[in-house]
Amino acid sequence: MELSQLNFHHLFYFWRVAKLEHLTRAAEELHTSQSAVSAQIRTLEDRIGEALFDREGRRMLLTDTGHLVFAYAENIFGLGQEMLGRLQGRSAGITRLRVGSVATLSRNYQENWIQPVLADPQVVLVLESGLLEGLITRLVQHQLDVVLANETVPADPDRPLHCRYLGSQSISLVGPAAVWKSKTLRIPEDLDGLDIALPGPRHALRAQFDALCASAGVTPRLRAEVDDMAMLRLIARDSGWLTILPEVVVQDELRMGALVIVGQSTELQERFYAITTPYRHQIDMLEQLLSGA
Repeated sequence: MELSQLNFHHLFYFWRVAKLEHLTRAAEELHTSQSAVSAQIRTLEDRIGEALFDREGRRMLLTDTGHLVFAYAENIFGLGQEMLGRLQGRSAGITRLRVGSVATLSRNYQENWIQPVLADPQVVLVLESGLLEGLITRLVQHQLDVVLANETVPADPDRPLHCRYLGSQSISLVGPAAVWKSKTLRIPEDLDGLDIALPGPRHALRAQFDALCASAGVTPRLRAEVDDMAMLRLIARDSGWLTILPEVVVQDELRMGALVIVGQSTELQERFYAITTPYRHQIDMLEQLLSGA
């Protein structure tokens, strides 16, 4: 089959069925009949010369060839979605920059990173927060331009991604200035039995901290574990407990003197990454942010 014989309407129907793994649901989504969808897929299979699905009850499971065709269809229609997104506001000379950020990432860090965008009147900024896997799915589908994360993603030849290291910072132990000003604690040796608030188990640095305490035989008194860095910042400010977190999370409270750094550990590091796809549309502002990181 030559390219001129490839019917993208057939390919689109195939793509939707592959995404949903179900013929009837795809037909409902496409506002057509199940027989019409089935006929489109059979025509595509005839032109390719191989089966694209194995039927398992009502489920439509991809064959090896189906997986290959689906990978290309994801890029083709994902780029189509990206094109439509780019066209929005184009007549007004506007560029949309769509940034995803994992929920456990410091909002202060995110704001610092996007600061140059805020000064550019030609850029509309779209910010999303969520779990890493969900954000990566949207990135691969070209619904996001970049994902900011504090962990890397596993290599997957079927889902090529670029993971750029942006930098790292040591983790700080902070406490209320009224109690801890001019005092210093070692991490983790001096934390046994002390009230402490920690990032939740999903945060990249939590495993590092727990491993340090276990190796030293230290057991702090856990008072709170919080995934959201904005909430952990409020707890650090208002609870009176010690808190382990990246310094950038409480940069304003430290500057105003409400909190003080009680200790730091070079063994605890939060690393920051920008994840993109290799087939992305080049956006000048995004390239500047990545190169300036």
